[in-house]
Amino acid sequence: MLAQIKDITAKLAPRLIEIRRHLHSHPELSGQEHKTAAYVAGVLSSCGLHVQEGIGKVGVVGELLGQGTDDRRLAIRTDMDALPIHEKTELVFASRQAGLMHACGHDVHTTVGLGTAMVLSQLGLALPGNIRFLFQSAEEIAQGAKWMVEDGVMEDVAGILSLHVFPSIPAGVIGIRYGALTAAADDLEITILGESGHGARPHEAIDAIWIASQVITTLQQAISRTQNPLRPVVLTIGQINGGRAPNVIADRVQLLGTVRSLHPETSAALPGWIEQIVANLCQTYGARYELHYRHGTPSVQNDTVMTQLLESAAVDAWGSQGIQMLHEPSLGAEDFSVYLQHAPGSMFRLGVGFKDRQNYPLHHPQFAIDETAIITGVVTMAYAACQYWQSPTSRSE
Repeated sequence: MLAQIKDITAKLAPRLIEIRRHLHSHPELSGQEHKTAAYVAGVLSSCGLHVQEGIGKVGVVGELLGQGTDDRRLAIRTDMDALPIHEKTELVFASRQAGLMHACGHDVHTTVGLGTAMVLSQLGLALPGNIRFLFQSAEEIAQGAKWMVEDGVMEDVAGILSLHVFPSIPAGVIGIRYGALTAAADDLEITILGESGHGARPHEAIDAIWIASQVITTLQQAISRTQNPLRPVVLTIGQINGGRAPNVIADRVQLLGTVRSLHPETSAALPGWIEQIVANLCQTYGARYELHYRHGTPSVQNDTVMTQLLESAAVDAWGSQGIQMLHEPSLGAEDFSVYLQHAPGSMFRLGVGFKDRQNYPLHHPQFAIDETAIITGVVTMAYAACQYWQSPTSRSE
């Protein structure tokens, strides 16, 4: 079966490169992927899949029906949206949309998803169960997975697989990690309410700017003294708004930030921990506060059995030199985690780095990939899908 998958993928390689370059040239922002979705639906329909459009607002679902008796349905999820970044790669197939770019590799993800569907539809072997291909909108704003789930895409799904490109891993190599792969990403808003006064007489006022600075400093220092260093927390205040004039004590300051953590228990405890620090400081200096903490995208927690499936498929396909065990998670976020609340699954890192030139990071205007990685991704995903029904699946403990 693996030899057949590799042979079919090799023959499809020129078409897959063509698909990827078309997608790269025509990026669309989150929630606006209408042309991309139509293109994806057309490719899936040409493979004989049953296709539904407009799922999760702009998403596409393709069903590949097996003829076996195993009632477990496997889902394969990829995302389609681009970023508001002006491309500077000078590629002949660079973005034709000014100010938009596939700088996070979602064009590659979509291509791998389509390639997997194309290979499996041509395999000529009856799959023991059904495969549901999910092409998701709006991952970059962490909304698309929620929209897809709300439209029922995880009904009857027993397991789910996904991938994300990684430029620091060379093309031809698959990155595997058990457990936490990405961080939970939460939103934080703190408003410090003081009393205004003359800038020359601060003792007659309650300086919201100074108190806000104490809040920022104390939160950063408290992480190292009160949080478990083996369960990392990153708290970044990225925006500060306050003050009316240089010689007026500010009575109101708004702090906006992001909070990242890897473990669900840590994420659940952070709102109370932050509020206690803010409340104590404000009480000390006579200020009031408003605090809003929004739990956003959860951490991606790769299921043990599903990750073993990916690792085994990658080793069979590429040998031990074709995989890289990832010893550290990323504090970036991925809304693939939303699907994992409904079925066990795993995401692998697809190496796309060049071996002989500089590799720019994700979200960089010069981000580019070694296109041979597409073949690696398709073969790995297709073979893992075929092997899925060979062993039982279970949720991670």
